[in-house]
Amino acid sequence: MPTPGGGSASALSAALGASLIAKVANYSLGKGCPQPIEQKIKTALQRVEKIRDQLLECVDLDAQAYQAVVDVRKKGTSVMKKALKQAQAVPRKVCLLSYQALELAPILIEHGNKYLLSDIEVALELLSAAHQSALINVKVNQPS
Repeated sequence: MPTPGGGSASALSAALGASLIAKVANYSLGKGCPQPIEQKIKTALQRVEKIRDQLLECVDLDAQAYQAVVDVRKKGTSVMKKALKQAQAVPRKVCLLSYQALELAPILIEHGNKYLLSDIEVALELLSAAHQSALINVKVNQPS
């Protein structure tokens, strides 16, 4: 089987980054922050958990999309172009979700548990790598 591949790996890497952001948010709640900051952390936690769940779905969706490309390789150019276009959709979503997760980090960098800043740094690296990796898959799946 040719799947999972790089697209699934990108989605999984992003999900791991989102999970680290969720961990830091969880450990930062109830630690004496002012109520408005506490609410921002709660909101960030809710958003990143949804993002993580979507990214985990993308792991399988990307494998399915790539398998569809493999399955139609010998069926003609128009069928192949359609499959490649559909295969671009998942990595595009991974790019978007990775970026959305990255946007949640600043509140935790500033107000989160200071002992977990390294987890935020790792999350940022994973999300950045996932974003760049997903872009590679968007380019590779460009119908020609």
